[in-house]
Amino acid sequence: MSHFLDLKDFSKPQLRSILTEANSRKKARAKLFKGEPDADKPLKGKAIALIFERPSTRTRFSFEMGIRQLGGEVFTVSGAEMQLGRGETIADTARVVSRYVDAVMIRAKAHHTLLEFADAATIPVVNGLTNATHPCQVMADVLTLEERKGSIEKTRSAWVGDGNNVCASWIEAVGILGGALRIASPKELMPNPEFLNWAKQKQADIEVTHSAQEAVKGADNVITDCWLSMHDADEEKARRNQLLRPYQVNEALMKHAAKDALFMHCLPAHRNEEVTDAVFDGPASVVFDEAENRVHAQKAILLSCFAK
Repeated sequence: MSHFLDLKDFSKPQLRSILTEANSRKKARAKLFKGEPDADKPLKGKAIALIFERPSTRTRFSFEMGIRQLGGEVFTVSGAEMQLGRGETIADTARVVSRYVDAVMIRAKAHHTLLEFADAATIPVVNGLTNATHPCQVMADVLTLEERKGSIEKTRSAWVGDGNNVCASWIEAVGILGGALRIASPKELMPNPEFLNWAKQKQADIEVTHSAQEAVKGADNVITDCWLSMHDADEEKARRNQLLRPYQVNEALMKHAAKDALFMHCLPAHRNEEVTDAVFDGPASVVFDEAENRVHAQKAILLSCFAK
């Protein structure tokens, strides 16, 4: 049994194995209906719980469909229904749930909730997003990038905007798998120094700037996210919009990237805030490929947890 909590917990061969499995399974079911199971049904007989402290579209649909395709059973509950952390400790909840199901995917508000749950659980636990990291999303992003550009090791990506949880997992992905990453954020919304210090120790090719144009220059891949994430307070919206307006991904900014550069976004997107319609709907955009690849990447992640 192993958890999938953060990309930095894994070696390059381990992450490479997950990506290879995801790519192989995606190709193997190219002619199947979405609801048809994979031929080998490797999770037949296993039950997996999906726990959501935060609302979700892509994470819920992609995990539920992925588990069904692997032949497993799914239970989906909200944190509010369970009163996670209320009435009993998070650790006790993890111990109880471990008696009922074979694995858990948890989308938690706080990263320490995920860690407390995983520490007490006796079954695999997968990080479906926290305020600190979003490793499942970035594994799908890397899968998408490599489908279009080849190995991440030969690519240069640019993150533009809030140095948030998705940015943190991109830092970890480049630190483990290779490639280059340039990050442009306002000084008030820079990535957590903990992740940058880790990347520095790994001698990762990662640089940070306040200039979106500088970060995007020559990039093979331009990535951004919403200006107000789900863990940010609504009253912060006006201040963050003002801070992040110079970091909007528009046609003028994309002209600084490589001629055939991709545009990525984890969705949901706030059109004409962090990205213009012209870029979001344009030929560079692979946002819906990323969304689809959540299914394939997460299937491979779950199988790695069960050592299958």
